[in-house]
Amino acid sequence: MKRVLILSVLLLSASCTGTYERLNKQAAGEYLQPVRPASEGRNPCWNKFAKKFMYAPAFDVPAQSDAISYRFTVSSDAGSWSFETDSPGASLAPIWNSIPPSKVDLCVEAKLICDTMVTVYTRSFVRDYPFEGPYRDAVRDYREAAIKGALYVHLMPEVQHWTVSDVPDMAYSHNTYPCKIIGATIRNECLVARELPERRENALQVARNAAAFLIAMSRPEGDALAYFPPTYYLDREASKREWNQGKTMTLEAASAGQAFLDLYDATGEKEYFERAVGIGRTYVRLQREDGSLPIKVDFATGEPVNDVSAMLHPLLRYFARLESYGLQEFAPAREKGERWMDEVAVERFDMTGQFEDVNVKGLEPYQNLTNCTAAPYASYLMHKTVITDRDRANARDLVRLSEDQFVHWAYHDSLSDGFPRKNAPCVHEQYHYEMPVDNSACNVANAWLDIYEDSGDLLCLAKAKALIDNITIQQNAVNGRIPTTWEWRETAKDRKRTFWINCSFSSVTTLMRFAGMQDDIAKLK
Repeated sequence: MKRVLILSVLLLSASCTGTYERLNKQAAGEYLQPVRPASEGRNPCWNKFAKKFMYAPAFDVPAQSDAISYRFTVSSDAGSWSFETDSPGASLAPIWNSIPPSKVDLCVEAKLICDTMVTVYTRSFVRDYPFEGPYRDAVRDYREAAIKGALYVHLMPEVQHWTVSDVPDMAYSHNTYPCKIIGATIRNECLVARELPERRENALQVARNAAAFLIAMSRPEGDALAYFPPTYYLDREASKREWNQGKTMTLEAASAGQAFLDLYDATGEKEYFERAVGIGRTYVRLQREDGSLPIKVDFATGEPVNDVSAMLHPLLRYFARLESYGLQEFAPAREKGERWMDEVAVERFDMTGQFEDVNVKGLEPYQNLTNCTAAPYASYLMHKTVITDRDRANARDLVRLSEDQFVHWAYHDSLSDGFPRKNAPCVHEQYHYEMPVDNSACNVANAWLDIYEDSGDLLCLAKAKALIDNITIQQNAVNGRIPTTWEWRETAKDRKRTFWINCSFSSVTTLMRFAGMQDDIAKLK
C-alpha cells in the first residue's frame, strides 16, 4: 500500500512538472512578441518612462537617413549580446531569451553609408524575470482565506463603530475617502451578511449606517452632481491637499453606486436601488458627446478642473450592472463610453492612472501607466455580451502591458540580510507608486482568468493562480488580515503599515471567485 501511495505521488508530481514545462516554454515564446510596438502604426512608442521589461521591447530609436543598418547591443555584468537589422524600430527579440534577468544597458549604433558607426540611442533598464512556474501553492483553502479576510475588516473597531454611529471613525484615516473606502466597507459587510448568516444582522447594521453617511454627504437632487457622494472628507491624507479641496474624482461615485446595489441586493430596500439609479443618471448627463468624461470636477458645480479625461472602466461596469436590473436606458451611454475607450484610450495605449491621492494635472503621455486601468478594462472587454476579435486582441495587449510593466515573478535586488524586500510573485500599482499591492495582483489575476475562461489558455490560468496563491501566503494566518502592500519592513515601520479596505475587498472577492474554479485548477496538476 505504501509503495502504491508513493508511486501515485510521484506520478502526480511528474504530471504537474510536465504541465509547467509546457507552459514555461509557451511563456518564453510569447515573451519574444513586443507589447503594442509603435511599428504596428496604432500608437506612439509608449515605453519612454518604463524601467523594466518582460517582453522583448522595441524603442523609439531615431531613423538615420544615411544608415545602411543598425546594430543593437545589450550589455550587463553577465556579458553582451548583439544583432543587426535594417529597422531602428526592431524589437530585441533576436537576443531576448539569451539575456539573463539583470540590469542592462542598450546601445544602438547606425552603420552609415560611409562605413562608420554612430551611436543613435542608449537606454538602461531591467530585463525582468519571466514566468517560470510552478510557484508556491496556496497555504489555505481559498474560501477560508476569503472569509477570514472579510471578517478581519468586519471586526475592525472602526468598522463596528458604524453599529452605533452614522459618521465614520476617523481613527481609521482612510475613511477620508468616502466613496472608495466607505463604499468598500458596505460591500464587505454585504458579503459577510450573505456568507455568514449568524453575522448577518450585525453586518447589515454596519452597512446601513455607512450608507446613511454616504447619502447624507451626497449632492442634492437637481445639482450638477446629484446623488454623488464626495471623494474627499475632512482634512486627512490627500483630502487636505489644496488641489483636492472642493473637488471630486468623477468616477469615484460609481464605487458608491456599486455599494448601494449590493445593499439593495442584500436587503431588498428600494431606497438604495433608487440612489444607485440616480448616480447612473447623473453620469449620463455628465457624459460628453464623444463618450468621455472629465477625470476631476468641482464638487459643487460639476465643472472640470483640468483637461484630462477619465479612464472609463469603472463607469462602464456600473452601467452594465444597472442594465442587468432591466434598465436599458444606460445602454446608449455605455456604448458611447466603449467607443471612446476603444478609439482613444486603448488606441493610444496611454492607460494612465486616476488615483485620488496622485495629481494627474501636467502629466506627459505614458508618464504614469498603471495596471489599475489596463487590467480592469481587459476584464471588462471579456465580459461584454458580444466579444469581438478586436476586443480579444485588445484585452491580450492590455494584460501583456500589465505583466510587462507591473508583474514581478521574482526580484533582482536583495537586502543585506539576503532576501528581497518585496514579496514575489506580485504586481506593482503604478509608475508613481512602485509597490506590490494586493488589489493590483487581483486586477491582473482576474484579467487572466477572464481570458482563460474565454480561450482555455492554461498559461493565463497558471499565472493567475500564482498571484492568487500568494494572497494566501501574505495573509496573516492569526487574524485574517490581507496586507495591502507586500513588502518587508523593519518592525517600527511595519507598525505604521497602511491597510486599505477597498484593496482587501478586492482580494476577498478574487479568492471567492477562485474557490469556485477547482475543476479548472485541477487542469494544472
